Amino acid sequence: MLVMLDKVVLYEIRMPFRHFFETSFGRTYDKEAVLVEVAANDLTGWGECVACEGPFYSYEDRNTAWYVLSEYLIPWALEHQTTGPEEFLEQAARIRGHNMAKAALEMALWDLNAKREGVPLWKKLGGCRKRIPCGVSIGIQDNPEQLIDKITRELEDGYRKIKVKIKPGWDLEILERIRSRFPEIPLMADANSAYTVRDIPRLRELDRFRLMMVEQPLYDDDIAEHARLQEVLETPVCLDESIRHVRDARLALDLGACRIINIKPGRVGGLIEARKIHDLCRERGVPVWCGGMLETGIGRAHNISLSTLENFTIPGDVSAGRRYFERDTVRSPVEVEADGTIKVRNAPGIGWEPERGRIDEITVRRKEFVRQ
Repeated sequence: MLVMLDKVVLYEIRMPFRHFFETSFGRTYDKEAVLVEVAANDLTGWGECVACEGPFYSYEDRNTAWYVLSEYLIPWALEHQTTGPEEFLEQAARIRGHNMAKAALEMALWDLNAKREGVPLWKKLGGCRKRIPCGVSIGIQDNPEQLIDKITRELEDGYRKIKVKIKPGWDLEILERIRSRFPEIPLMADANSAYTVRDIPRLRELDRFRLMMVEQPLYDDDIAEHARLQEVLETPVCLDESIRHVRDARLALDLGACRIINIKPGRVGGLIEARKIHDLCRERGVPVWCGGMLETGIGRAHNISLSTLENFTIPGDVSAGRRYFERDTVRSPVEVEADGTIKVRNAPGIGWEPERGRIDEITVRRKEFVRQ
């Protein structure tokens, strides 16, 4: 049955983190994001754009996403009178790139459609898990002692994988400290493209730390150099920024550039493309996991739904909302249980209800689009 969108609303929000988060890109103190609300027949769906405050993780930032959504994607969705994610992506394909902007609207449409059908989004996607295992991502700290303290607390909270950010000058010595204190924990390192091929001799030293993987050590746009690195590295390479769509994933696997892939729906253009990458990796026997972009509860709920697919066999970065925010964008924020899992919800759609009062409090820019 054809259902037309009645309106779409954009919210730019700014919400303080409980603690700063630092990567090789720099340090951030606030979550700045764009939320998308779609409405049709008294139902609403929500998505979250994961573009950062600046063009550091990718060329997209919240301002480019706002522009592309406002000038192109939302008008097309309203004009073509459909709420279907597939039909929307057919129109969105006319725009090159801007996956994060596309994903925000596409995921909102998924939420809306699941609510229309009265089913949880995870079931609509074909998920099979009622609980997902959780890992945690820990940013660069002011000193090693602070990092060790954070790891200790996260392990006490039950997290099943510890990911630490690394960069030149904060890598081998830090990992040595961690391994001497926690010799057996599931540990991985994420470089966010902080190294070059000149650093391959140093990266080879990672093998002595028995890491689960090293994530995105080299250039974000170079799969071939990662293949060169993986040839000489015992530690599995995991690609993140390099994988923009299923074609990149296929090339990376064909070239032997990685042994694991991190799937972020916001990075690859939404849940449809994320599922394609998942299916390809499942066919190739390559494990995947769901990365995080410090999402609020809305984006986190989408990641939880995706993580129920069968080949998400490695704990993802889908941790509790309270790790990041005193008060989240959803009622009853995402919680991690003592066994290090999140229980998925059976309510229609993403399962977590947005808290409009909170969203209004942290909104710094709002724009509404109504079907003519």
